[in-house]
Amino acid sequence: MLKYFRVCSLFEGISYLLILSVSAGIISRDFVFYLGLAHGLLFMGYMFLSLQASHKQGWSIIVWLLIFFASIIPFAFIGVEAFLQKEMRKDESGDK
Repeated sequence: MLKYFRVCSLFEGISYLLILSVSAGIISRDFVFYLGLAHGLLFMGYMFLSLQASHKQGWSIIVWLLIFFASIIPFAFIGVEAFLQKEMRKDESGDK
């Protein structure tokens, strides 16, 4: 489950940065609809997978809220990536 959440988190974070780059004028406004659609789907997947991973891993509501807020702060997905890598290493070593 963490592997899927990690991939979704990376794509969601990148899509968010792309949406912000449209606002800054770096990317043409012709792509706004497609970027918005992709980002919306990725965000819904992110939320669903974050809830699933949180339940499976036994994370507290505070951890889940931090992961949620990271989805709306630019570049915060990098911190989530580091956290998920740590959690995956913990799972592989058998520690809980």
